[in-house]
Amino acid sequence: MLMRGLVTPAQLRRAERAQRGTSLSLGQVLMTHGAVSEAELLSALVHIYGVGLADFDMTAPDPALATLLTAKAAIANEAVLWQRSGSAVVVATSRPDRIGHLRHCLPADTRILMALASRAQVIEAQRRVYGPRLARLAEGRAPANQSCRNWQGPSMGLWGPALGLGLLLGLLLAPQALILAAFGLAIFVFAVNLVLKTASFAAAIRAGSGAPNAAPRHGSRFLHPPTVTMIVPLFREPEVAGALVDRLRQVDYPRERLDVLLAIEEDDPLTLSALRTGTLPAWMRAVVVPRGTPRTKPRALNYALSYARGDIVGIYDAEDRPEPDQIARVVQRFAELPREVACLQGRLDYYNARHNWLSRLFTVEYAAWFRVLLPGVQRLGLVVPLGGTTVFLRRDVLEEVGAWDAHNVTEDAELGLRLARAGYTTEIVDTTTFEEANAAPLPWIRQRSRWLKGYIMTWGAAMRRPSVLWRELGAKRFWALQVQFLGAVLGFLLAPLLWSFGVKMFGLWHPMDAVLTGRGYLILGGFMLSGLVLSLAVTIHACRAPHLRHLRPIAPLIEPYYLFGTIAAWIGLAEVLARPFFWAKTSHGAFGGADPSRDRTATSDRQLHAAE
Repeated sequence: MLMRGLVTPAQLRRAERAQRGTSLSLGQVLMTHGAVSEAELLSALVHIYGVGLADFDMTAPDPALATLLTAKAAIANEAVLWQRSGSAVVVATSRPDRIGHLRHCLPADTRILMALASRAQVIEAQRRVYGPRLARLAEGRAPANQSCRNWQGPSMGLWGPALGLGLLLGLLLAPQALILAAFGLAIFVFAVNLVLKTASFAAAIRAGSGAPNAAPRHGSRFLHPPTVTMIVPLFREPEVAGALVDRLRQVDYPRERLDVLLAIEEDDPLTLSALRTGTLPAWMRAVVVPRGTPRTKPRALNYALSYARGDIVGIYDAEDRPEPDQIARVVQRFAELPREVACLQGRLDYYNARHNWLSRLFTVEYAAWFRVLLPGVQRLGLVVPLGGTTVFLRRDVLEEVGAWDAHNVTEDAELGLRLARAGYTTEIVDTTTFEEANAAPLPWIRQRSRWLKGYIMTWGAAMRRPSVLWRELGAKRFWALQVQFLGAVLGFLLAPLLWSFGVKMFGLWHPMDAVLTGRGYLILGGFMLSGLVLSLAVTIHACRAPHLRHLRPIAPLIEPYYLFGTIAAWIGLAEVLARPFFWAKTSHGAFGGADPSRDRTATSDRQLHAAE
């Protein structure tokens, strides 16, 4: 390439330095730096090795050869066994420098010939050859005794009529007792949720919620920055595909150590076409996920994980705009922490907060969750339910615990629980990703019903063996988990019973009149009012950042906003019984996610904190 004038000596020296500590070839490093194109690199490699280019359009890979080479070895060496040529096997590869490694992965008597192909062609050929077995692996990575894949939808569907029949009999035989029990449960759930919320708020206040994390506990130096793989699942999102690539270009991390995998479903040609209309940077790869069931985000994540080359694996959503220094900060923080801290969770915020009233309230809710309650939960030493994006994990730990549960529709929170059960912890890291808020009621309810359905299934799967769960989590985290998952769902489901007490302000009859006097209603009202005051305090404290202060006047509306949560909870409960693995897809781009100009309105969170 020097002889052809494609690169300068200075570019070559920089690439040689950057290559140290990576698994890339020198040519690939030059590609990530934008010094050469892949076509120019392949042309040079053809000249050096004296081989030709594989034509997969004319001759597809022979699936019978797959038995000679494992999928793991093929992916690691960026190769595929293409076809037979006499007694030899022709290997198509984008990494001729790894042909020696490949020989050790094949039977000892195998004679090989080589042909070259682009990385995208090799990945596509690997999908044709290994796709079905990799898809099966993706569907069952999580341990069976902790996964919800054994959740039986049809048989669970019988619980709905059985529960309805039981309630009907209760109303006929002991109506007063049933009513008192229902209201008593609603008050109890409200109380335990209030206690956990108070404790989390107090812990966050004591620790200075939103402040930088504690000083390094371990050495923070490393010889070479580690490679970070970011997996971005996309499904039917051609509108945001281009904006996604532009946003990820803003990430400030060495390109040769950044590995972005765009996981696209096989039956989603529009999104794939939208990405292929432009040229993806060399540090981005499109990985097509074969058809299969269940079609969920965690299944796509598990499939793409087989192609990851990073020591740290992170997750972004299609509409995300991370802070430019986010990955560098995450890498630094991992270097400072012991291995037991296996996961870093970043904060989430919205760049379309001013879109309408719903996006404003959604932003308020997220501020309370990611800036106050979740850091408080971490400080209390409880299970941290992860968010679906801006999650960073040590890859070896991720694979050790079984990656994601492909059948869980709230795979993030479930993974947080499984990490805790295995003895690992999660830390909230001081960095923010901005994303697109759902700004219409029906999409909001669909999204929230999926989250709450996943909470029910996560709790149900974990409680199949409560004694084991107790032993793995300990008493404090075990009981807190009941509140975090079951209590959260029951709080929404039973909220209408608490709302009904409002009739007493007008002197009307209430079913609890049989056990509560006027003084009792006064005490209960004061208790419930304390919950509203706490919620308001959490919200105002969470919105203390300069770019969130304009939301403080609408903080009192956060409680009426949760009416949608009750609707979503009942839908989620019905789906647990009828179609537990159905993934209610959240569409992106309708409320600003496809417009890169919206990024300019979301000033860097770090700059805003500095201004404060």
